[in-house]
Amino acid sequence: MRMRSRLETMKINQNTVLQGKKVTLVPYTSAHVSRYHEWMKSEELQRLTASEPLSLEQEYEMQRSWQEDADKCTFIVLDTERWAGQAGTEEDCMVGDVNLFLTDMEDPTVGEIEVMIAEPSCRGRGFGKETTLIMMFYGVTKLGITKFEAKVGQENEASICMFKKLHFKEVAVNRVFQEVTLKLDVNEQQRQWLLEQTNHVEEKNYSVLNLQTRASET
Repeated sequence: MRMRSRLETMKINQNTVLQGKKVTLVPYTSAHVSRYHEWMKSEELQRLTASEPLSLEQEYEMQRSWQEDADKCTFIVLDTERWAGQAGTEEDCMVGDVNLFLTDMEDPTVGEIEVMIAEPSCRGRGFGKETTLIMMFYGVTKLGITKFEAKVGQENEASICMFKKLHFKEVAVNRVFQEVTLKLDVNEQQRQWLLEQTNHVEEKNYSVLNLQTRASET
């Protein structure tokens, strides 16, 4: 029963906005699917994320299932500067996504983190680093995660380097799947460091922000 309650908390982000300096994380809704679908037509992204191309209808079905999954926490990543300046719709401000999966049913403190900065113009600018830090902060403070794991394609050297800079350690290499596994145990020292790195992050209410946006448009 305790485990079931723990799983249900993974859906608490459905009304959460986490605003950082470079990126803002918002819940993945049907309004984001079209842009996400266009991204995933890229053979490079399919290769880097080990994903198969889906039809638009399948992508909408996937979004609905992700929204209901108790063992998955997903945010869409927005460009904060564009979004805060209201330079277009949310879809126009999208740059990627980030996921946190409960991978160990015996240990709910373990979370697998997955980050994708899909917009080429936003890579190499610290968007992935801040996205990862914010998601880790959310996992630690809201979901009780104390052990993070990341699985990254061997050819994705930039992502492997980023995780190592965030104190992850390489623990395994799968030659068959050409995948590197990195892990981080969040002890008290790591927790304090993480809180310092994310002390600028503002948590906001997604529904309230949407209402304010609609009001300003009328």
